[in-house]
Amino acid sequence: MTDVSDGVLHTLFHSDQGGHEQVVLCQDRSSGLKAVIAIHSTALGPALGGTRFYPYASEEEAVADALNLSRGMSYKNAMAGLDHGGGKAVIIGDPETLKSEELLLAYGRFVASLGGRYVTACDVGTYVADMDVVARECRWTTGRSPENGGAGDSSVLTAFGVFQGMRASAQHLWGDPTLRGRTVGIAGVGKVGRHLVGHLLEEGAQVVITDVRDESVRRIVDKHPSVAVASDTEALIRVEGLDIYAPCALGGALSDDSVPVLTAKIVCGAANNQLAHPGVEKDLADRGILYAPDYVVNAGGVIQVADELHGFDFDRCKAKAAKIFDTTLAIFARAKEDGIPPAAAADRIAEQRMAEARRG
Repeated sequence: MTDVSDGVLHTLFHSDQGGHEQVVLCQDRSSGLKAVIAIHSTALGPALGGTRFYPYASEEEAVADALNLSRGMSYKNAMAGLDHGGGKAVIIGDPETLKSEELLLAYGRFVASLGGRYVTACDVGTYVADMDVVARECRWTTGRSPENGGAGDSSVLTAFGVFQGMRASAQHLWGDPTLRGRTVGIAGVGKVGRHLVGHLLEEGAQVVITDVRDESVRRIVDKHPSVAVASDTEALIRVEGLDIYAPCALGGALSDDSVPVLTAKIVCGAANNQLAHPGVEKDLADRGILYAPDYVVNAGGVIQVADELHGFDFDRCKAKAAKIFDTTLAIFARAKEDGIPPAAAADRIAEQRMAEARRG
């Protein structure tokens, strides 16, 4: 554990991925809960971000994920125009075997102990029903069911926002926002990806999917027989004639291995932290591939859960999520003006908003 602690402290206090205000390590022995809550920034308001429940290979990996994800939430919330900073939590373990009411209640007590500095929601491995349980111990919980005063499944507006990002990308690259006749590859058709498939088919796009879960693929194909299936992500990114690639599973999809063989001209997906490391955005630009920054286009969900704190209104949220189209176009324009990749342009705009809030 000494090595893990040293690594965490170095990341927290010294690395580019650090700069966090607070990191809380949580443990409840009776339920088996081991969790990390990372608050990156409260410059714009209380930190807001989901809870990921995942069987990490090590505690160090879990902490690193919490740090990276919470930092990303600061930028996402800033670009979405929300009065919230960035935070994220991870629960270590397999949700299929470890998740229990006792564990979720214990986790809720830890979030509540932060007194509103961190507002939680759903993420990979957690669902609306889980947030209903957490909310019994913590009022700073969003993503609850409508029956419990919440907004329900935030993946609906997440997918809608990604779709708007795709339309903006098409407008910038091809001069027309329509996706009719375009071929879109989606890696991951779970919570968000399955809704994205619907938007694209309605628009008249051709869709190719893949997912590590056979049942997820089968559910899509049964409902939409016209959807093609790739054997895996490696095959998907090499599909001839692919116009848009949409990573909608876990992060790191854009790497030194995947970018050189990617056939798509646009990358726009729902996954967080798609860039495997700094510098990948330049590799994409060098290949003439337009990258729509992930934390910009996937902000529909956080727009929804933030609205839940003020009395949820779906139409109001959808109108805000529709603005992702304009925000994405503005980022591409800033990137062109400054001569930098879109990811760097988005960072600059977000950092400017957070800096102005701190000065204020």
